[in-house]
Amino acid sequence: MRKLICTAVITLCISYPVFSDGFDSIKPANPFDENSAPVNTIALPVKKATLTHNSIHNQYVIAFDRFMQSNVKSAYRNFRALIETMEPNDYGYMQMAERMADIGFFDLSEMAASKIDDKDLSDFLIGDIKSYYYPSKKLKLDDEMYLGEVFSNIIYNDQSREATAELVKNTSLLSESDYANYIAALGYLKSNNIVNAQTYIDAAIAKNPQNINYKKLKAEILSQSKKPKNALKMIEYLKSQKFYTTDFIRKANSLEQYVLYKSEKDYAQKMYHLGYYYYYEGELAKSIRTLQGAVTSKKKLNKAVYAIMARVYFDMQDYEKAQDAAVKANKLDGNNPVALIVLGDLNYRNKDYKEALKYYKDAESHDKNSWICPVKIAQTYEQLGKERKALEIYEKVLKTYSDAYVAYYKIALKDKSKEFAYLKKAIAINMNYKDAWIDLGRIAIERQNYVQANKYLGVANYIDENDFRYYYYQGLIAKNQGMKQSALQYFKKSLSLNPEYQPAKEELSL
Repeated sequence: MRKLICTAVITLCISYPVFSDGFDSIKPANPFDENSAPVNTIALPVKKATLTHNSIHNQYVIAFDRFMQSNVKSAYRNFRALIETMEPNDYGYMQMAERMADIGFFDLSEMAASKIDDKDLSDFLIGDIKSYYYPSKKLKLDDEMYLGEVFSNIIYNDQSREATAELVKNTSLLSESDYANYIAALGYLKSNNIVNAQTYIDAAIAKNPQNINYKKLKAEILSQSKKPKNALKMIEYLKSQKFYTTDFIRKANSLEQYVLYKSEKDYAQKMYHLGYYYYYEGELAKSIRTLQGAVTSKKKLNKAVYAIMARVYFDMQDYEKAQDAAVKANKLDGNNPVALIVLGDLNYRNKDYKEALKYYKDAESHDKNSWICPVKIAQTYEQLGKERKALEIYEKVLKTYSDAYVAYYKIALKDKSKEFAYLKKAIAINMNYKDAWIDLGRIAIERQNYVQANKYLGVANYIDENDFRYYYYQGLIAKNQGMKQSALQYFKKSLSLNPEYQPAKEELSL
């Protein structure tokens, strides 16, 4: 199963579920900016791409557009040029390493990974990429180009039957390459030939039993077979695998919901799981529309539907609807942790921390398998002035959950001896965690390393260009470099985004 959409650069990996039952076909979004208009196919500029939406994004889309048109060799050259000429930035290289592996350009994935300077930031991600995507044997460049063309025709050009029929004639490549068998299985699945899809994915797995992506496709194939429930066993296996980064953990959760959607016969149940799938894929508006179709007269299902609707509405910042859905879910089932967490989040947002704490603790009592609840409890204790208690919880969380990036971040802010290492650890788990990037920038400013500070802050700004802290720290850099007018502009911008931000007020003597 392949991914539906990538939100900005936050999840730069695209997967492609193969729907065959009347739902919209999946179109991969631009991974560098989901809201940007299409870019005309023109020659790449000579100047280096920088980590901005109008630079690296445009060059990426030009190359990806060529890939979708099956102009694979041209796309490969353009991607390679982008990796070679972009301004050095570990975040950009990390994104490119994952994206290139996702479309089968393993050589370029390796190139991007080799350019990463700070391995502390990338080791987890690169490890997940290799165990998830990489074939057992390195492909020849000609074979990589050929399979890339087949892949493009299967996914983007409605030529799955023709492309797959041509591929399976290449028996020498299929005998050598597990990845070629994976592409054949993908093509047969897209053509609704489930029997042959199973044959070729089994061959791919036999050649490379460690590859997670092959087993992911196997689960999708099984979900569309005559016995879709068999796919759930594969899901159990995938979820038992040790992933180190949030995006790959999300992939497993997303696939679970997709397989459940394919396995269910009841329409409302199908819509519930499909809506949940869209939530994991970052398609919040589509998630809500789908979940609305899952509301029935069956209270047993409605309690789950309203709970996830509350979560989606909250993430969309539609707090009134989130409140309404969470209350409905809570009335139907007072033990639903999703609804309880949303109610806690709503009270936390309204600064009613005692009420938020009550909901978070209640949610934790019904969900013992996640770090989310204890971390929210600790954050609420911080707001109530109980710093020591909060720190104890964060430290306890890290003894149990290795992926609790927020706990690493919080301890980094409280323990100077662990500050730098734990901020990097948080990013290694979730490279899109902007708070950690901003604080790495702060540390670099404190060390008067303004070049490095700008690199860290630039990533945070790329993830969220409206974060007031970015402009505050840019103001400090300008101030320390004697650029008073620029500093004033940055501080004013920071305060315009957050009128209550005291450090910016102090700089402006307000």
